[in-house]
Amino acid sequence: MKKSASAHWEGSLKEGKGTISTESGALKANPYGFNTRFENQPGTNPEELIGAAHAGCFSMAFSMLLGEAGYTPDSIDTQAEVTLSKQDDGFAVTAVALTMNAAIPGIDQSTFEEIADKAKKGCPISKLLNADISLKASLG
Repeated sequence: MKKSASAHWEGSLKEGKGTISTESGALKANPYGFNTRFENQPGTNPEELIGAAHAGCFSMAFSMLLGEAGYTPDSIDTQAEVTLSKQDDGFAVTAVALTMNAAIPGIDQSTFEEIADKAKKGCPISKLLNADISLKASLG
């Protein structure tokens, strides 16, 4: 399976602007730029998109592993906080903090934690990132 996305950019780093689009059309010419990345202006940025991808990937992996163990979640809500840090050679994504709350009938705390940790390590986006990935998981 292959999926694609594209970016268009015009101008310098600080004054320039661009758009991001996805093959599916979920994002279509969404604006991004220095101001949306570093100055909290409206629009998106690469780290936000990585966070969305990681939260979605983790939730799906967790659901799959729960199903393999005989559980069906009522809900899984995951947030991913992506840390972009300045380093000697530029910037890098150094950490992703996943926070997940799930409602899963019949599961015990130990099984829940074991499956959640397996999903954190096994989701394809986790495997992609060279970052410290933490998980705070709670049953709700």
